[in-house]
Amino acid sequence: MFDDRTHAGKLLAEKLATLALKSPYILAVPRGGLAVAAPIAAKLQANMAVLIAKKIGHPLNPEVAIGAIMPDGSLIHDNQYVSGIGVKQDSFDQLTAKAREIFDQRVKAYEALIVKIHEVRGQDIIIVDDGIATGYTIRAAVKWLQKWNPASIIVAVPVAPNDVTRKLREAQVRVVCMDERDVFQAVGSYYKNFEQMTDAEALEYHRFAPNAIVRL
Repeated sequence: MFDDRTHAGKLLAEKLATLALKSPYILAVPRGGLAVAAPIAAKLQANMAVLIAKKIGHPLNPEVAIGAIMPDGSLIHDNQYVSGIGVKQDSFDQLTAKAREIFDQRVKAYEALIVKIHEVRGQDIIIVDDGIATGYTIRAAVKWLQKWNPASIIVAVPVAPNDVTRKLREAQVRVVCMDERDVFQAVGSYYKNFEQMTDAEALEYHRFAPNAIVRL
């Protein structure tokens, strides 16, 4: 169990440091991903920017994603899965609209920090979040990034279910994860302290990363 997101980030940083990446570029997924990414950026002395992707939460459990909005605003979801768990189309449309509203708010909040397409090409990208549940948010981020020809993509997370990490590896994505589980609970259950973060709190973590990208 991790003490908090910073503790998880420090453990991941040690593991990533052994890979001897030449020029890693860290992309943190708000909000919690910034707290995990900051100690990684400090350890690797890596550039760090923000990657916006927003999950669409299940109506009965918002922490469980049933789809996601990619960084370019497009939608990724599985119609068969959504209908199979009993979410009707009108309900899904409402959930998508709510997620898109939050996505737009985050784009505005992190505007000066968001990664640009030309910065992705040819780079060793490390996507960092505070955990993976269904994998939709990370899959959305990876799918978007792969279009822009990075040298490589690593997904670095403290905890994730085995089936999701396996699918990412099958998609030629390297995964660095401290705790991969056969039976998975909510991401927060693997932390002693997993309080919800505000955008302002997440921005503070970005501010203290040594090579954080800020565009004036």
